[in-house]
Amino acid sequence: MKFLLLILVLQVTASGTVPLEDYTEGKEYPKASRYLTRYYGLEANTDRMVKMKLSKNILEEKIQEMQKFFGLKVTGQLDRLTLQMMSEPRCGVPDVHDFRALSQRQAWKHHFITYRINNYTPDMRRQDVDDAIQKAFQVWSDVTPLKFRKINVGEADIMIFFAYGEHGDFNPFDGQDGVLAHAFGPGIGRGGDAHFDEAETWSTNFKGKNLFLVAVHEFGHSLGLGHSSDRNAIMFPNYGYFDPNTFSLSADDTRRIQSLYGAPDKHQPMPHPDGTTSVACDPNLSFDAVTKIGDKFFFFKDRYLWWKRPEESKVRSGLISSLWPNLPVGIQAAYEVEARNQVYLFKDDKYWLISNLKAQPNYPNSIYSLGFPRYVKKIDAAVFNPVTYKTYFFADDRYWRYDERRKLMDPGYPQLIIRHFSGVRPTIDAAFYFKGHYYFFQGSNQLEYDVKLRRVTKRLKSNSWFDC
Repeated sequence: MKFLLLILVLQVTASGTVPLEDYTEGKEYPKASRYLTRYYGLEANTDRMVKMKLSKNILEEKIQEMQKFFGLKVTGQLDRLTLQMMSEPRCGVPDVHDFRALSQRQAWKHHFITYRINNYTPDMRRQDVDDAIQKAFQVWSDVTPLKFRKINVGEADIMIFFAYGEHGDFNPFDGQDGVLAHAFGPGIGRGGDAHFDEAETWSTNFKGKNLFLVAVHEFGHSLGLGHSSDRNAIMFPNYGYFDPNTFSLSADDTRRIQSLYGAPDKHQPMPHPDGTTSVACDPNLSFDAVTKIGDKFFFFKDRYLWWKRPEESKVRSGLISSLWPNLPVGIQAAYEVEARNQVYLFKDDKYWLISNLKAQPNYPNSIYSLGFPRYVKKIDAAVFNPVTYKTYFFADDRYWRYDERRKLMDPGYPQLIIRHFSGVRPTIDAAFYFKGHYYFFQGSNQLEYDVKLRRVTKRLKSNSWFDC
């Protein structure tokens, strides 16, 4: 008996492969069987005698199918790389095309899709969860005609949950580092819903599991995509970390989602949910950033922008990419130094320079090069005062003052917004300067702040500049 065991050990050591005859009896069988059953349609049978009689060809076929999908050497045997691939954290949606959660060619019939975050992970701030989810949807809206809107009550097209173990869909989570999340294809009931395993540690960076990256993947399923065998694709089933600041869809992801929904219309302004009223006059409209550029005001929202001259009623709109193809979407802050014909645009911890309406090379730069401490992850708003030649940066409940002549932060900052801007409470979404006033945007509202009087003089709607 010891001699036979020694032969088996020598076989495994020499080839890195467990022969199938031993595999069906060995400790790897339950794990591999569950994997192949869940992701490749192996018909499970718990009866020991039936299991022992299970055709070697069926096992080999399923292992070969899995190996082919992952680009491994197709041996039909449980070699080391195959077992390693089976052990990696991944999405819970099967890899074969006849699976339960998602069928081929499913797609939403409408292009304005709602989502709702039903609960929040305690691993992250609520705002960081909101941002990660919003940005994940934006990845898909950037390459399709789809638009996404968050709602806080009622039934959304895509319901988002964080849950442990069994959570009501007969597809339980298995604890940390196993299945990270799963989602259902478009449809009624659970169709489109995305579930995230609360046993994972969710984060905004490389620690634990990055919520943004996993959400982009799961929302691909919510929109009708299956898994991709392309290792560079976000729809590859196993988890891999990419820098969220430089992340972009692979050609494979883009081609497949556009096969369902088509490419974005580059000449169409953002539609309104009800399809009737212009979004510019939506009373709930908010902006990500606002700045004056030359003789025009520019208003940024997601991948769109509006621009107009202050003395004219006509408003024009388009995609950010139509003016600056290499800029990211979702600009979060902007300001102009008019005397230099320079505009600075901010997103997360990076900023870009536009000079004479042209994006400058060698950007983006880090916001930390301007003197921000490392705990600042993004700028909410920025405004330049041409009289003092100072720029004010707002982040959460604090602000910094930057000297544009010396290219240095003024000492003594940050300071609290509420202490030095009477009547203005955090958080500020956007800001710009015009004729002795700062205009602070907060949600769908806007505050006119007199710089000399140092107080709020008017309360307006954010889109009051659009003559609605």
